[in-house]
Amino acid sequence: MAQAQFVQEGDAIDYTPGADVAAGDVVVLSDLVGITKRDIKANVLGALAVKGVFDVAKEGGAGVTFAIGDKVYWDDGNDFAVATDGAGANKLMGKAVLAAADADTTVRVRLSQ
Repeated sequence: MAQAQFVQEGDAIDYTPGADVAAGDVVVLSDLVGITKRDIKANVLGALAVKGVFDVAKEGGAGVTFAIGDKVYWDDGNDFAVATDGAGANKLMGKAVLAAADADTTVRVRLSQ
């Protein structure tokens, strides 16, 4: 018997939300962070992108910057990207692929788990 069987490429994973989610929502499943590319109705099978490059809302304020290659974390309580893991409370979503300054409202992230 085979030890593994191919299922899919892995750019997206199946996801059935308990409540409606809109396209562009960031979804945290334990340590896995994905982004919806389309609206998904509650209790209907959809998909989460777990690979790709996305412009993601970021924390604003003085000193909140990202350089190319910096780790980007998702603060699920405040719904924005941050530069620290928050003692494990924030989940790694990937790395910045475009620098973001204090005044920028988004950071460009390459998802990687």
